[in-house]
Parts: sequence; structure tokens; C-alpha cells
Amino acid sequence: METLQIGEITLTWLNGGVTNLDGGAMFGVVPKPLWIRKYPSNENNQIELRTDPILVQANGLKMLIDAGIGSEKFTDKQKRNYGITEESKVVEDLAKLGIVPSEIDYILMTHLHFDHVCGLTKLVNDQPVSVFEKAQIITSQIEWDEMRNPNIRSKSTYWRENWEAIANQVRPFNTEQEITEGVKMIHTGGHSDGHSIIVIENGGEQLIHMADIMPTHAHSNVLWVMAYDDYPMTSIAAKEKWMQYGLANNVWYSFYHDAYYRALKWDQTGKEIVAEVKRIRE
Repeated sequence: METLQIGEITLTWLNGGVTNLDGGAMFGVVPKPLWIRKYPSNENNQIELRTDPILVQANGLKMLIDAGIGSEKFTDKQKRNYGITEESKVVEDLAKLGIVPSEIDYILMTHLHFDHVCGLTKLVNDQPVSVFEKAQIITSQIEWDEMRNPNIRSKSTYWRENWEAIANQVRPFNTEQEITEGVKMIHTGGHSDGHSIIVIENGGEQLIHMADIMPTHAHSNVLWVMAYDDYPMTSIAAKEKWMQYGLANNVWYSFYHDAYYRALKWDQTGKEIVAEVKRIRE
């Protein structure tokens, strides 16, 4: 498990599972000859995408950023459609760190699409129950509202079985929410209407978790947004704002989906990587 220190705050990446999705969809209108230079695809034009939560330990609290895809929850057809080649081992990874699910204090849900939220529940006698039963689940009010009342487009990713069992744990916020000193969630919209990013700051270091408005390092160009984004111009505006700020202030950027990097820093031009935490391939 890879780790990164932001001052006295520790980040640890957990194994949340793997999907393989169409590269064209993941890079939207960007031509393949451009994106293929930065992120390889297989013979089916699919790219490998992790769904790896980050354990954040700060001020005596244990927090997760998103929850992975879970395990034993997908049909063979769903596994094929989503290119799922590995299911979640989050609980097992936590056990290696001496942590049980009931010790998680907060789960910071950047948004509630299936590949981020399925790991919040497990099936017991074919019924979903909460995995992290004592955690407060933080997400934006807009996201929580759409999760429970999806529209004709979003109903394909906001599933009832992913929210009913954890509804009493959800603590929604509006514009931004400080979880603990040095850890803040900020609503951006874009990828989904309720999408949020996470800003972590301690000891003179900063990290921005851009979630799905920058799902991989190859999406750093502010115009490279996904076909999956509900509001692409909002994604572009949010990415431009936080890339300008981050590049000017030497911040780390972390990733949930990237198969190659866990976190990195670019120089002020945004073209050269100056520090990195690479994913260790087993």
C-alpha cells in the first residue's frame, strides 16, 4: 500500500477494485492519437481504471475518500459491461493496518456514482447492509438529493441499493465542509451536479483530490473532460480554477482512478512532473 505524508496527515491507498472502461468515453472529444500517448488502451479500446479509496489519518481520526466498487455485488453481465477484473479488498487492506471497519470515523464521498459508492455496503442474506456502520458519510446535498431521485440519465449510476442501507449515516453539506482541521470538502459540480473535491493542508504542504474532474494524471489538461461528465463546462471551469491555484502553490494532486500514479506534483507550467508517488504493481 502506497502512502504519502502531507505534514502530519497520512494518506494510504487501499485496493478498491478495477474497472476497464472505453478510452473514448473517458477522454470525451479528445482524439485518440492524443490521449493514447499519455494513457494506454487494450485491444478493445478500454483503459485500466483503479477504484481505490484513500485512508486519511488526521487529528486522531480515520477517514476514507470514497469506497471502491465493493465485492460480490455484480452480475456476470455487469462485470463484463464495466470491465471489472478485480473486486474490492478495502476491508482486507484495513485489517493489514490493524483497522476494523467500525473504526472509520468519516467517509468523504466526492460523489455517489456506483464505482465510488458500492463499497459502502455488503450483502448479508441478499440484503445490503452498511460496511462502515459507525462512520458519518459526508457528501454534498445536491449529490444526496440526486442519488435518491435520479433523472433519466443518472439513474444508470445512482442505485437504490447503494443508499437505502446507509441513509441514516449521511451528513450532507452545501457549499463546503471542514471535516477536521486541515481536511475540507468543496462542492464543484461538473462530473455530476453534486460532485466535490477534497483539499488537505498541513505542515506547509497541500494536496488536492480532484476526484472525477481529474480522474487520472492524463486528464490534467483543463479541456480534457470525460463524456461521462454531466456538465462538462462546469468541469472545465472547476479544473481550471484548481489547476491554476495548485500549480502556482506547488500542491500535490491525488487520484482515485489512476492505474499508474497515486499522487504527483507538476511544475508551474503543468507539463513536467516534479514529484510522484507511483502505484506499485503487484
